Amino acid sequence: MGDEGPALSIHMNEKLAADTGMGAVTLLVGDLDGMTAYYRDVVTLQVLAADGDTVALGRAGRPIVVLRHEPSLRHAAPGAAGLFHTAILFETQEALAAALYSVARHAPGTFTGSADHLVSQAFYFTDPEGNGIELYWDRARSEWSWTHGTVEMATLFLDPNAFLGEHLTEEAALGSTATEAASVGHVHLSVGDVSTARAFYVDTLGFDETAALGGQAVFVSAGGYHHHMAMNVWNSRGAGPRMPALGLGRVDLMLPDTDSLGALADRLAHHGVAVRDDGRAVRFDDPWANVLEATAPGRG
Repeated sequence: MGDEGPALSIHMNEKLAADTGMGAVTLLVGDLDGMTAYYRDVVTLQVLAADGDTVALGRAGRPIVVLRHEPSLRHAAPGAAGLFHTAILFETQEALAAALYSVARHAPGTFTGSADHLVSQAFYFTDPEGNGIELYWDRARSEWSWTHGTVEMATLFLDPNAFLGEHLTEEAALGSTATEAASVGHVHLSVGDVSTARAFYVDTLGFDETAALGGQAVFVSAGGYHHHMAMNVWNSRGAGPRMPALGLGRVDLMLPDTDSLGALADRLAHHGVAVRDDGRAVRFDDPWANVLEATAPGRG
């Protein structure tokens, strides 16, 4: 009986803090001007900062995508690990409709599909350098269905024209929602195999597994969200560690406090993951050399 308290404490420390969220996604790009124009004029993000070879874009002062010019790099080989998509979460269907309308007007050829996932409504695109993008809106958490820790998600037909007809207002079409907040809701990665992804992102990093598709994909989150990250093998089964290439540069995790960040760093070190801690952030690689960086308010 006397051992139950310490065991519970250790167990609790094995999980990411419930208030963990996603930060910006950094993309390494070949055409900085062209990619900036796409995310600004098409996706409807605002330029928050521009410093030489780096441009940060987001909404309401919150970075969502950071573009870093790397003209010496080339695109990764087909089948490589890396980014599957960056998923940008809009707070209202009206704001999502405005962004969808902008893509339809300015770059309709970049649209790749749409789906109702039960927990959310989502629209998919590919940017000019081949990086996947999801623009989505969440249904209220009270409408999500959970069974034994697994959230019910599906891929149901969602007509983009019908969505626009129902939710696009004249004011939104003219840009009235362009300053409304949005954020990185989740990040989906291409990896070599799901079991290794689960071992790293759940057992080591400390996310909760919320759903899985056999050996094809695993979905993970903190604090009962449907998923903050997902890893799949649809385009990358068997992929090994990434070589330097255009595409994903870094995924940022936002932890709620310095204690949570310290616990994460300790947990990673315990599991043998090399950690770079510069006093401001904790940076580390997943098994495919995807770079993640964790920060917390008041650090550095």
